[in-house]
Amino acid sequence: MADRVTVIGWDGSPLTRAATAALSAATLVAGAAHHLALPEVPGSAERIRLGSVDLAARRIAGHRGSAVVLADGDPGFFGVVRTLRKPEHGLEVEVVPAVSSVATAFARAGMPWDDAQIVVAHPRTLRRAVNIIRAHHKVAVLTSPGAGPAELALLLEGVHRTFVICEELGTERERVTVLTSDKTADHTWRDPNVVIVIGGGPETTANGAWIAGRRPDHPEGVRGWALPAASYDGAGEGGEGESPGLRAAQLARLGPRTGDLVWDIGSGSGALAVEAARFGAAVLAVDSDPDACARTATAARTFKVSVQVVRGTAPHVLERLPEPDVVRIGGGGVPVVTAVADRRPERIVTHASNRDEAEALGAALTENGYAVECALLQSVELDTSEWAERERSVVFLLSAVRSDLAP
Repeated sequence: MADRVTVIGWDGSPLTRAATAALSAATLVAGAAHHLALPEVPGSAERIRLGSVDLAARRIAGHRGSAVVLADGDPGFFGVVRTLRKPEHGLEVEVVPAVSSVATAFARAGMPWDDAQIVVAHPRTLRRAVNIIRAHHKVAVLTSPGAGPAELALLLEGVHRTFVICEELGTERERVTVLTSDKTADHTWRDPNVVIVIGGGPETTANGAWIAGRRPDHPEGVRGWALPAASYDGAGEGGEGESPGLRAAQLARLGPRTGDLVWDIGSGSGALAVEAARFGAAVLAVDSDPDACARTATAARTFKVSVQVVRGTAPHVLERLPEPDVVRIGGGGVPVVTAVADRRPERIVTHASNRDEAEALGAALTENGYAVECALLQSVELDTSEWAERERSVVFLLSAVRSDLAP
């Protein structure tokens, strides 16, 4: 094993005294081509081009002498330190940090970043990164080949955002470009780059903010979820599928989370769409009724979340929507359930007013490769001044999990 392993962050500025001392004693240096070209790298040291960090770690583990790993930005922030410290490599490292590329990007843009979501985009995580962009006002994306600014913009089709693209930060070829998302896909971008994406809903951090990267509800806002219809101006109050109890059960079975894309088909008052967005998910709210679309947009503004409202009739309108992770179906019967199942979301929830309808919906889900559960939900609202029944709701709740994911 190497006698000493030092990880040095590099942000384009002159190396610190500690970094220079570690390099001067190094017998092995790993890094990208521009790192290995630094004049401080000893000519006698073994050099490793850093492609796979795991492969480099194995080489370092078998090396006798002092090893240095050079990395852009802060190597402890989505960087090589995590991989080098894996138990299978057995390496103990010393870290000489630098300014992270994310901090540098926001500095170049002249913007604060304590309220930013920060994601890493690889081809396998690209869609989830785009869902974060859909859901949040300010997102920094650490890109990779095949998951860069152009690919992000292409998946955002129909959603307007502003891109601040920072290429090769800290080098002589550094370039910062500001474009709208519809223009970003028309360009070829150099790696590595950091993309700041702005525009998903209102600004979420005010003076006195106390937590980074998240948006707790404002002090004057409503606490909790499955809120009563009055929280949404009473829209849809008393309508089937709009009761808070059913909404709570639907949300619990969907489990919307950050990085997901939720379809809410038949959004009605917008209550479920808004509450799914409050969990951090990206939401597409679909309804054929223009008044329902307007209510959903108003509810999203009221609760300061980003919800994309799509007016159209299911199942036809679903053909042009991006791939969902979880779907709530508020109506449309078997044809809509079948069309949704064809898109293979992880989970689907819907409801029925009678047993025959529930059996038909359950059969359609089962035939399309979903494990189905059904529960009869009854809720009774009481007037506590007289403890008398005010309103009663009875509904069949169907929840389905894709069979390959079912326990």
